[in-house]
Amino acid sequence: MRSFSVSMILLLACLSTVLGLVDLDEADVIRIAIYRGPATCEGCAEAVKDAIERLGSAYQVDFLGPDERLDVSSANLQRYEAYVQPGGGQDIPAALASLGKDRIAAIRAYVAQGGQYLGICMGAYLADADNLGLLDAELDSEVGRPGFPVTSIDDSVVLLRWGGREDQVFFQDGPYLPSGSGDGFRVIASYGNGDIAAARYRFGAGVVVLSGPHPEADESWFQEAHLSMSRFPRGEPFRTLFDALDL
Repeated sequence: MRSFSVSMILLLACLSTVLGLVDLDEADVIRIAIYRGPATCEGCAEAVKDAIERLGSAYQVDFLGPDERLDVSSANLQRYEAYVQPGGGQDIPAALASLGKDRIAAIRAYVAQGGQYLGICMGAYLADADNLGLLDAELDSEVGRPGFPVTSIDDSVVLLRWGGREDQVFFQDGPYLPSGSGDGFRVIASYGNGDIAAARYRFGAGVVVLSGPHPEADESWFQEAHLSMSRFPRGEPFRTLFDALDL
């Protein structure tokens, strides 16, 4: 009897150790993939990761890309509730070429089958009909549009209506977005001239959320661009954008 009791104690101890290594709340973790590679700019992927992690501890954020532990593929994307394509440079064709046909096909299939895509600035441009094809329309820069105050591609801050409230957000030659139809379409933000700055769409069974401006930009972006902190967002534009996903 004593031998049996000792054996049971040892067994329970082993089970406790194993269970301690398993995160029993893992099922509640919301997994987000962010592309990091040639199709984005230095620091852009990290800025989105920081912005997501500031929203709370429920999110597990991983980088996917050619030099990461996991690349963008159909199998890998299935691990995640959403995929983020961050901002990049000015060369959209080069960004698309750097993604390559296999990653493009994987992203399209992932969203069409019910995945979620968040594209910011370059990530929004890449979603259009000429590139990833997640939208039916082609996108163009908001710079030069009637009534838009920014006239160059220099870093700036724009006034807009974001989530129903007036705010100001970092801007780097972002696009204006098309109006949509159906239950999946919703305007998230509008530029001062009424053009759409951020919106939610459907592609197949999935969700596409796009933003021309950079709501993920933190204080360092303003400092590096020599923009006054008085122009920093008053609200939480990134949270509003991120909440448009079905997470």
